Amino acid sequence: MKTYDNIVFREALSADIDTIAELEKVCFKDPWSRAAIRDEIDKNPMSLYMVAEDTDIKQVIGYAGLWQIFDEGNITNIAVDPKRRREGIGDRLVGELVRNSMERGMISFTLEVRVSNSPAISLYERHGFEIAGIRPGYYVDGEDAYIMWLYTEERKDNK
Repeated sequence: MKTYDNIVFREALSADIDTIAELEKVCFKDPWSRAAIRDEIDKNPMSLYMVAEDTDIKQVIGYAGLWQIFDEGNITNIAVDPKRRREGIGDRLVGELVRNSMERGMISFTLEVRVSNSPAISLYERHGFEIAGIRPGYYVDGEDAYIMWLYTEERKDNK
């Protein structure tokens, strides 16, 4: 795995919406619409979206988002341009999303992931997420999803 110093992680801006919508199309079987992404970035005060921008080519090459529900973060999407995978970008995106979320008071995180998506499951497990359950038929195509949770030390102390 190779990482690059020319990648900046920052909050998503309105100017990033079109690129994020394109990444959705190339990364997911059932992509979110441009309108849904616009609503998340521009209108939803409970969402946090971060992007990975390659400063050499001045282009967003990945993004991650979540919804804040009290002190929990529900991760909604994580995607990296398929041409830029295996460079550690997704790993760093997850880390930055969790770190930024903790600065906003979130102390636990959840997400759903396709049971067949072993690379994503491994990525989340490296960050401390654990499989906590299954959602049968969660995806439009009928595939099940694992429910995964990450509890920070603060949450573990208060359980």
